[in-house]
Amino acid sequence: MPGTNLTRDEAQQRARLLTVDAYEIVLDLSGAQEGGTFRSVTTVRFDCAEAGAESFIDLIAPTVHEVRLNGAALDPAEVFADSRIALPSLLAGRNELTVVADCAYTNTGEGLHRFVDPVDQQAYLYTQFEVPDARRVFASFEQPDLKATFAFTVTAPEGWTVISNSPTPEPEGTVWTFAPTPRISTYITALIAGPYHSVHSTWEGADGRKVPLGIYCRPSLAEHLDAEEIFDVTRQGFDWFQEKFDYAYPFEKYDQLFVPEFNAGAMENAGAVTIRDQYVFRSKVTDAAYETRAETILHELAHMWFGDLVTMEWWNDLWLNESFATYTSIACQAYAPGSKWPHSWTTFANSMKTWAYRQDQLPSTHPIMADIRDLDDVLVNFDGITYAKGASVLKQLVAYVGMDAFFQGVQEYFKAHAFGNTRLSDLLGALEKTSGRDLKTWSKKWLETAGINILRPEITLAADGTVASFHVRQEAPALPAGATGEPVLRPHRIAIGCYDLKDGTLVRTDRIELDVDGELTEVPFPAGTRRPDVVLLNDDDLSYAKVRLDEESLKVVTGHLGDFTESLPRALCWASAWDMTRDGELPTRDYLALVLSGIGKESDIGVVQSLHRQVKMALSLYADPAWRESGLAQWADAALEQLRAAAPGSDHQLAWARAFTAAARSDAHLDLVQGLLDGSETVEGLVVDTDLRWSLLGRLAATGRADEQAIAAELERDRTSAGEQHAASARAARPTAEAKAAAWAAVVEADTLPNAVQEAVIGGFQQYDQEELLAPYTAKYFDAVKAVWEARSHEMASQIVTGLFPALRIAPETLEATDAWLASAEPSPALRRLVVESRAGVERALKARAADAAAG
Repeated sequence: MPGTNLTRDEAQQRARLLTVDAYEIVLDLSGAQEGGTFRSVTTVRFDCAEAGAESFIDLIAPTVHEVRLNGAALDPAEVFADSRIALPSLLAGRNELTVVADCAYTNTGEGLHRFVDPVDQQAYLYTQFEVPDARRVFASFEQPDLKATFAFTVTAPEGWTVISNSPTPEPEGTVWTFAPTPRISTYITALIAGPYHSVHSTWEGADGRKVPLGIYCRPSLAEHLDAEEIFDVTRQGFDWFQEKFDYAYPFEKYDQLFVPEFNAGAMENAGAVTIRDQYVFRSKVTDAAYETRAETILHELAHMWFGDLVTMEWWNDLWLNESFATYTSIACQAYAPGSKWPHSWTTFANSMKTWAYRQDQLPSTHPIMADIRDLDDVLVNFDGITYAKGASVLKQLVAYVGMDAFFQGVQEYFKAHAFGNTRLSDLLGALEKTSGRDLKTWSKKWLETAGINILRPEITLAADGTVASFHVRQEAPALPAGATGEPVLRPHRIAIGCYDLKDGTLVRTDRIELDVDGELTEVPFPAGTRRPDVVLLNDDDLSYAKVRLDEESLKVVTGHLGDFTESLPRALCWASAWDMTRDGELPTRDYLALVLSGIGKESDIGVVQSLHRQVKMALSLYADPAWRESGLAQWADAALEQLRAAAPGSDHQLAWARAFTAAARSDAHLDLVQGLLDGSETVEGLVVDTDLRWSLLGRLAATGRADEQAIAAELERDRTSAGEQHAASARAARPTAEAKAAAWAAVVEADTLPNAVQEAVIGGFQQYDQEELLAPYTAKYFDAVKAVWEARSHEMASQIVTGLFPALRIAPETLEATDAWLASAEPSPALRRLVVESRAGVERALKARAADAAAG
């Protein structure tokens, strides 16, 4: 039986047989306030190319009442099983199928998610269909290349608003009848319903066309909704994308809906983008959070063209959808006139790329263009390679062919394939035509192979100290154990920055851009020229590679990393240092010393916050246990010093307040945390608002200083869904066996928590300082994990598999227990991948700890 899976071969066979024309979907959501199930009636018209062929349509539903194919009734008991309705003996030519079913609301963020706001006790609904969850709401041919038009008719409770891909109609009573969409894929259809608050505006193009814009959120968040800021970013994206894509926005309106308990950052539903409502900031956040939100907004808007207008044929080209949206969103931030974030490539280098480098060194590393055999494969492939490595490679491709030629090729691609489906070769063909470059070798080496290259400068000096020769050496390290494929040397388009120390600052004095290919590439550097103080490979971050500094450059950077005049070279050096720490090449204690010497001069708040996260991880996972307490104390003292020195009310002050809170461990530090929470202590300019209060309380709970009474009192102050999640996390964080047992039972032994609350409990359960309390759960994890995977939905099971893995028990015994389970449990490929990735984290930590111990 297929369960809920679908293979590529099955999809190809179905696409060969069927051409889908239109769906008419009638949903009765009038009982949504009470929950349970809802009536779904789907009528779909499609052609079949082969007389008498058999096929199937996808549906996940508790009950199927009626199936009628070309007027003939089929017995649901005979044709419906698992996630499919069998369609026997189709006629050649036109067919019409009607399916009447009861479908279920979910609390997992998949299908039609139902959430009740504790503030107003009202239900709020939204759909999330990527990858295969439209079938939880209506019968559908659930694959991206069977596009069709979709016409929704929805009955909703009195006083609700219903939003879908088509413009919102005036309801007739409580019935909302939407016009058919253009031809789109099932996974980007959408339905959002509830008593949502909304704000409306328009975007007007240079040609005078106006596109209606809408922003929606729950009424309980309306006071925090900065709609004009969101509209400004959206209009910036419309202006820049229209110019670069030279193709009119393909839908009739553009709504952005901030919805609760959303599993991802956002989803590119055509004309009705859903976004996690944590992006409606209810407390003070740093500019880095606004930059991240803007990138998310622009990412989803870019998808309206790349992904929605032109869609991949099958999920092996998922990377192209996501990488293109990531690249163009950050490029828009960097280059659009009036952008507030012209240094967005700095953020990309220090966050997205570090994610990609980490993912590419796991045993599960895979080519950017992955081999997606079935839905299970794609569900675990929303990873750092699909998003961040792919975007890095696209950035290099732009440097390789030129930005003008790149976007000219994209323009031709949109015009040729509008509302259709494509493969990678279609885009590369367009780019070859506009650039004159042969991309076949580039594609094979970059997109069809796995792994990462290392670039090192090799500089030989003459007797007088000037440069005699300069080469770039490229290495292709062996792939991680368990990964498939062979290491490959690749062509790189890079810039080399030459920096000199002048008046205490590192200033770029020269820039060399060239193609690097093969093992050794000569750099056109004039012989007899004085050696720069710092030579930085891959300056401007054009390519995707791990970069190492030569010995002389490393000495200068170690003392002056914070003295680069520009943020991007600083970010590249910070990222290189972090990568060396993870690889065991730079001991954790030396990484801490480097950060402490330079972070006070770091002006980019996003980089500062990344360094906070990385130091915390390094000290918790990669430090020699014999030295760790000393390192943690150094970091906590430094964080407090930076908090007190930061400008009152500044982003840096808030970031350091959070870093200090997370690091606090001595009695004196925890007394200050308690004082900031109860108001007996203050820091000039620091506003202890709702979310910061929860951070303070969470740390006190994890260290045993806040009990259930304190948590309940804070929840009484913040009777919101966010407050409930913070409280759940704080309860699970308490350092008692009872708290851990209760958290484990709620997540693993029961199956009632909503996705967001489950995630919060897992986050609280795993605490770096509680190794002994967590030790018994290693065996419990391996006893339970397979059954959890098989019983829960993908999103809920994935949270548990990755979140409860004993990742904090850094010991050979953890590796042994994992290996024993892998050898005996016969896990599915997707489950095996997630567990193997987690195991790799423990193995890496052991190696880094050994390096740190040797340095001590």
